[in-house]
Formats: sequence, structure tokens, C-alpha cells
Amino acid sequence: MVELRKAQLSGAKKTEWENAGVELPAFDIDKMRAQTEQTPEWLHFGAGNIFRGFIADLAQKLLNEGLAQTGIIAADTFDYEIIDKIYKPYDNLTLLALMNADGSLEKRIVASVAEGIHADSSDGACWNKLKSIFSADSFKMASFTITEKGYSLFGMNGELSPVAAADIANGPDKPVHAMSVVASLVLERYKKGAKPIALVSMDNCSHNGEKLQNAVFAVADGWLKNGFVDAGFIEYIHDSKRVSFPWSMIDKITPRPAASVQAKLEELGIADIAPVTTNRKTFIAPFVNAEKPQYLVIEDNFPNGRPAFDKLSGSGVYLADRDTVNRTETMKVTTCLNPLHTALAVYGCLLGNKSIAEEMTNPLLVALIRKIGYDEGLPVVVDPGILKPKAFIDEVVMERLPNPGIPDTPERIATDTSQKVPVRFGETIKSYIREGRSFDSMVGIPLAIAGWLRYLLGINDKGEEFAVSSDPMMDQLKEILAPVKLGKPESAKGVLEPLFKNTTIFGTDLTTTPLAGKIEEIYGKLISGTGTVEKTLEEYLK
Repeated sequence: MVELRKAQLSGAKKTEWENAGVELPAFDIDKMRAQTEQTPEWLHFGAGNIFRGFIADLAQKLLNEGLAQTGIIAADTFDYEIIDKIYKPYDNLTLLALMNADGSLEKRIVASVAEGIHADSSDGACWNKLKSIFSADSFKMASFTITEKGYSLFGMNGELSPVAAADIANGPDKPVHAMSVVASLVLERYKKGAKPIALVSMDNCSHNGEKLQNAVFAVADGWLKNGFVDAGFIEYIHDSKRVSFPWSMIDKITPRPAASVQAKLEELGIADIAPVTTNRKTFIAPFVNAEKPQYLVIEDNFPNGRPAFDKLSGSGVYLADRDTVNRTETMKVTTCLNPLHTALAVYGCLLGNKSIAEEMTNPLLVALIRKIGYDEGLPVVVDPGILKPKAFIDEVVMERLPNPGIPDTPERIATDTSQKVPVRFGETIKSYIREGRSFDSMVGIPLAIAGWLRYLLGINDKGEEFAVSSDPMMDQLKEILAPVKLGKPESAKGVLEPLFKNTTIFGTDLTTTPLAGKIEEIYGKLISGTGTVEKTLEEYLK
């Protein structure tokens, strides 16, 4: 048996890892860590699976190929138990299991993380270490995968959240919110010579660099107003030659740890890899299971230098200008992946599917996403130039979504759907309006929207109740749909109009298009009784 420990990567245990088909690091871990301690270059906020399964693996490739001498420092702003229970006990190593469509696993130990640390200003040792890292001449970049919510300073009422308001009132010494933490550390760099730095969001959200930039600016402006910083600091962070906020597009599915993957690894003689659930409800394991395809398109704007991403072949990393990054992200989220995912998510919950891959065995659901992607999306797709939209969607439909090894659930993808609809479907609708295209043949998107509204009833196609995934607009949506009763299509008459007029949800007033009537018609059939979801799909997609 072998365990995920640095001491077990050499000697007889090294042979056991190799016999288990696990690729080991090709660099000196101790030397890398010593060099990182002396000249830190890269720190990453957000120590979860997308970081360990993609970003840290990129750093590993750089180290393996001799293109880097230092690793990454991983910092978490949200759940310190990730560092305490998944990083430190396993010597900051991760066992990465890439899941191929044929059911096989590609396995390697990722050892590029030099240190895991709490991004906690109340922990003196951790906070001093972070300030030291940010002050170093060698420091090039801080990157982020903290989810879109991590950048938000404001509540739904448009006012500062209590945490953000307290940080602005109390100043930069003991920040709590992730964005206040970042602003405070950048302030430390300013005080130690105003040296250049790149702050790179790698989160899966539109205009991620802009979200990060706006949040840091808002905190800094608040501190200026309250007398905690000088005008020179504001000038510093607004100077893109000294502080840059590159945009990026990231794409890689890294689901929750799968029991099936854990079992396969244990069968190979790998011990002590069981997942843990933290007090903050993070479900995480010493291993990361992920799909193999991956894409990271980054705006090449690094005022203090960057990792040699351009010298990595086959890594999925593309360096580009901001417009190209934006076009690539738009291609993905409005046409080639995200709309298909959302459509599968809501119908998967209604039809009782346990995984996205399982849904791809249903010809009706495959026909639905093909209609949305190929027939309705591709004619108005934004072509980024560096990735071909048709090839991208082909990979999604034919390889990625059907991969039975990916244990991704409809319930996970259905989370926060109200926040996704305006981009995933609304942008295509707006393109049709802008280009004067007819909506007569549009079927897939109306089916997806009507399916989401049917999903919100929390009753599946068999008439059984299920738990609807969390959504920030859930209370409002349930209040609007309260009169609707399954088996009574007349109960929906006139109910949907306020939703159709909501430009926040749909990106446009659907009542000004033929889509409102079409969606209402489909919705009436979806709620007409049990068993009608599949019948409605068949009627419109036959």
C-alpha cells in the first residue's frame, strides 16, 4: 500500500506508485520549495478542485519541463479546513485522476504546490507570510478561482454587504472579505516600492478580470475616502503597467470526488484518500477527478513577467489579447457549452437522471442540445479565431458530455440558473433580434426556458417532489409561479408574463418577440400532467 506523502515518492514506494500506473513529478520537490520560499513568483487564491486539477497541474508541467524553478503558494480565503485537512496532511500533494471516456484513468501526483496557507488576516503568521510574498521583487502574479460570488461586495439590494462595509470602515489592517484581503496585500506591495504585479482571475464567469478589478477598486476607494490610503495607491492600482487585471476564459469539468474513482484508486493499493466534509460543507478529497479536455485563454498582460505558458505544448493554454479572450468566453457560454449544460440540467432533474452522461443516452435530450447548439446557436456564434466553434461544440457533444466517467449531476449544474439564463440563452435571443432573424424555427431555446420554469415547480415527470437547487431568485420565482398546479395547465394562464418582461432574467423583454407565446405554449404542455415532459420533448423534436 502507498499513501500520498512526499516521503513515499522515492525508494521502494516509488516503484509501487509506478506499478499502479501513477506518473510521478520529474523535478526535485525540496529544491522547488526552497526556491519558492526564497523567490516566490505565483500565489493562487482558491485551493479547491479546479485549482488542483488544472492550474496546479499547469505549474507541474512547467516544472517537469524545466520552464520554471518555483511552484505555487495556495491560499484559501473561504474554507481554511481545506488547507488543514487536504493540503497539510498530504504534504501539499494531489493525486489527479483524469477520466477518459473509455472508463480508464490517467493518474499523476501533482507536487507543484510549495505551500498551503490561510488567507486570514487574523492569523498573524499566515498574514505576515502573505505580506512577505506580495512584497517580494520576484512576485509576478496572484491568480484566483474563488467562484463568482467571491468577487461580490454588494447584496441584491445594491448595498455593500455587512462584511464588505465593515472592511471599508475598519481599514486594511484586518480585512475579512476576499477582495479586501487582496486590496490590503496589494497595498503592502505598493508600500514596499509599488512594484508591478498581475492579478489574474481564472474563474468561470464573464469578464472575470473586470469583476476582480472593480472589487479591488471599490475597496481602495472606500479606504481613500476614510483616510486609510493615499491618492498614490489609487494611482498605482489604476496604472495597468504596474497593476494589471487580465481577463481569462477557463473550461474544465472538475466534479465532486466520485466514489467510483476512489474505489479504483484503492484497488490499485493507494490508501488514505477518503473525502472529507468541512464545517463549511466543502466536500473534498486528497484526489481530484476531472475530465481531460481543458482550456485556459488568458489576456497576455503581465507587467512583472509570467510563467512560460507559451512554451507548453498541448496544455490547453492560449495567450491572447482581451478581445480574443472575451470572444472565446462568449462563444463558450452563449453557444458551445453552457446553454447545453443548463438545458440538460433542468430536464435531467425532471426525468430523474443521475448524471449528465446518463442524459446523453436519451436521444430526445441529445436532439434538444443539438438543436440549441448547432441549429440555433452556431448561426450567430461569436468566433474567437483561436478556437473553432464547430470543433469546440463537436467535442462537447460527442466526447465531453457523454463521458460516463464524469460524475457530474443535473442538480449541480442547475444551481443559480436564474443568473445563467440571460447569458446562456438571452444573448442568442438578442443576436436574433439584432440581426433581424426569424424566431419561427427556434425550438430548442424555448424548450430549455419552458423546461426551467417547469423544473421550478419541484415536481418531476412522475409527479414526485424533488429538491430544487439553490438560486438567489428562488423566493421571487416561487412567488410568481405559486398559482401553477401540475395537471392544470389553465392555472398558468397569465402567470408567466411578469417573468417574460423581466430583462434581468432573459436579457430582453420576451413579450416583444414571438418567443413568449411559444414558451407559454410549451409550458402548458409540460405541466398538463405526469409523463408529459418526455411527450412534449418528443412532440417538438421529432
